[in-house]
Amino acid sequence: MALDGIVFHQILQEVRVYLPLRIQKIYAVSNTEILFHTHGQKGKQQLLISCHSLYNRMLFTDRRYPTPEEPNNFIMVMRKYLEGAFMESIEQDEPDRWCAVNIRRRNEIGDIEYLKLYIELMGKYANVILVNKENRIIDALKRIPPFENSKRTIHPGAEFVKAPSQNKKDPFSSTEADPDKSLTAQFTGFSPLLSREIEYRMNHGQSFAECMRLIRNSSSLFLSEKDNAFHVIPLTHLGKAEEYPLFEGLDILYYHAEEKERIRQITGDLYHVVKRQLKHQNVKLPRLLNEADEAADNERWKLYGDLLFTYGVRDTKGLSSIDLIDYETGSTVTVPLDVRFDGPGNARKCYQKYSKLKKGQVYLDEQIQITRNEIEYLQGVLVQLEQADFQTASGIRDELQQQGYLKNKKIKRPAKKKKKQEITVHTVTAPDGTKISYGRNNLQNEELTWHIARRTDTWLHAKDYHGSHVVIHSSEPSEDTLRLAAQIAAYWSAGRSSSSVPVIHCPVRNLKKIPGARPGMVSLGSYRMIYIDPDPDYLRSISGTLA
Repeated sequence: MALDGIVFHQILQEVRVYLPLRIQKIYAVSNTEILFHTHGQKGKQQLLISCHSLYNRMLFTDRRYPTPEEPNNFIMVMRKYLEGAFMESIEQDEPDRWCAVNIRRRNEIGDIEYLKLYIELMGKYANVILVNKENRIIDALKRIPPFENSKRTIHPGAEFVKAPSQNKKDPFSSTEADPDKSLTAQFTGFSPLLSREIEYRMNHGQSFAECMRLIRNSSSLFLSEKDNAFHVIPLTHLGKAEEYPLFEGLDILYYHAEEKERIRQITGDLYHVVKRQLKHQNVKLPRLLNEADEAADNERWKLYGDLLFTYGVRDTKGLSSIDLIDYETGSTVTVPLDVRFDGPGNARKCYQKYSKLKKGQVYLDEQIQITRNEIEYLQGVLVQLEQADFQTASGIRDELQQQGYLKNKKIKRPAKKKKKQEITVHTVTAPDGTKISYGRNNLQNEELTWHIARRTDTWLHAKDYHGSHVVIHSSEPSEDTLRLAAQIAAYWSAGRSSSSVPVIHCPVRNLKKIPGARPGMVSLGSYRMIYIDPDPDYLRSISGTLA
């Protein structure tokens, strides 16, 4: 559920404690998220503003967020006007889901000027709007042209019009509530959920003023076990709730939900590219197999040519076929003819086709193997995309660019030497202290298997499934450590939802790199097998295995 005006009012109360803040860097985390790196009296802080239709929020966070190299146009404008500026204060006329952040900056000639950054977190209309001292819009995260909304145009150069007031009472300045009207209809910022909670409390002896006092003094977020509901006071009508500091609770509530949105944004076109290539290869393979079957039958064309010369057939113009007796078997053979040529000409055509098919047989066998390898590779990439986190998805994008499936975006600015991206793999520690590493995409698998692992380490992979390469950094791991590594290999594979997943294990020295093969493919020597039922609950109990 989305936050209401009362929750946003309490968020702003917490944010004001940190002001003033100097804006150091501004990043676009996704299409709807903006991350401010700031510095104030309490040191460095990350202020996140999300304008997602469901997960919109504003909070200080310690979590690490991805910061794309290429900012969008709005972020470029924000950097121009706000980097180095100060957030001095926050205005909110009523406890609704919008506020204005007062900004002080120095312009190009060093004069002080004041701007306003309006933050509106109203569901699908959530927006961030930068406004100058003349009340003109400099730019907005989501532009709304006049033909979409003539009453409230959000576009550079347009006059800024505040979000319309609800013309309701301020609940923080009211001491009584009309029992004959719903609280949502009476007070600004009240959601139906909060209205039900306050009415429930009032029916059990609490006064409206006492409820509002609890809200005003709250700096916590209570997450209900039912319906994923939350508020700044316990939702007693829904039963038990977990209490968290306000910002930490919002992070717990929304971080992973919105992370899926970020992953969807970065993988959307990747899915399209991979599925299109996979469809192309799946159409190509049957055609190659049919051509290979025809090429394998090349001897019959030699027979046709031999028969035409043996019987001295000459006048065949206008005939599409001729029946001749096979001198070895005595059976009748129907020889196809080209109506344009005579007997010797058709014989030469038969020998030419025989020669072409015989030579093409080797080429077709190579193409069939290449196509099968491509299908296997692309199927593996799809599995990785389905299980990807943001970092893994970014690595898959880099891999597809390296393999030529995606074009590198051209950057219209002076070229500078691109820093080689560091490939990191996931590492966990088994209960006995042994390190276990695993990859989540093909580049990580390559790095782990051929550059990080020692020849004596133990390598694991789900047999007959696309999935992670797993390495136990030990030549003789214990049974428990081996089973934990096998659990990781089975879980991070296409066999995640299966039972008794076969997992092979062997020393790294038993592996060979396949020349010219796609990343992540290996040739395997002798190995042993272990069967595993993937258990996510067990993996969650081992810190880091599902990170």
